[in-house]
Amino acid sequence: MIRLRGVTRCFHLGEQQVMGLDAVDLEVGAGEYLSVMGPSGSGKSTLLNVLGLLDAPDTGEYWLNGEPTAGLDEVRRAGLRSRHIGFVFQSYHLIARLTALENIELPMLLAGIEPGERRRRSAELVERLSLGDRVAHRPAELSGGQRQRVAIARAMVMRPALLLADEPTGNLDSHSGAEVVELLEELNGEGLTLLVVTHDVALGARAPRTLRMLDGRIVADSAQAGAR
Repeated sequence: MIRLRGVTRCFHLGEQQVMGLDAVDLEVGAGEYLSVMGPSGSGKSTLLNVLGLLDAPDTGEYWLNGEPTAGLDEVRRAGLRSRHIGFVFQSYHLIARLTALENIELPMLLAGIEPGERRRRSAELVERLSLGDRVAHRPAELSGGQRQRVAIARAMVMRPALLLADEPTGNLDSHSGAEVVELLEELNGEGLTLLVVTHDVALGARAPRTLRMLDGRIVADSAQAGAR
C-alpha cells in the first residue's frame, strides 16, 4: 500500500539546514499495524505528514496504492487524501463552532456527498462509537475521550484505507486512552492500515511492527512477538 524510496525532507531554520527525513525507504502492506517511535525531532511527524500527503518530499518517490505521488499539484494531492487517508491527532483538531455531528459530517460535505448518504454514514459511526447522546454538543462540551472518538469518526467517515494517528492518546487519561486504542485496533482488525506515532512505550509495543527513528532515519524496523 505504501512505498517510499530515498525520501528526503529538509527544513531551514535560519542558516541551519535540518534533515526532517534522510533518504527513507519504507514499505507497508495493506492492513498492517505499525507504531512509529523515537525522540522528539527524530522525524516521526514529518514522516506522517509525507505519508498523509500534507507535505511533499524534496527528493525521492512515494507510491500510495500503486499510484506515484511525486509532482502532483495540491488539488490532486487533496483528492488522494480524501479518498485514501484518515487522520487522528493528539489535539483533536475539531472545529469549535460545529457540533459533534457537524464535525463528523464535514469531510463528506466538502467532498460533495449528498445529504442522505451523509446522514447514513454518520449515523453508523455515531452508533458504533457510542456518541448518540453527544452529537448535538460542541467540542467544548465533550470530554477528551469523546472528542477523540468524534475525531476518529470524522477520520473514518470517508472510508479510508489508511489511518495515520499522531499521539492519539497523548491528551487522554488512561481509561479514555485505552478505549481509543481498542477502537483503533478494532478498525485495523477489519482491514484498515494503521500507523501510530507515539512516545508511549506501552502503546508502541502493542503494534506487531515498530519503526524506530533517529535524526530523520529509520534506524530499526522490527516485528514484535506477542504484540497486542
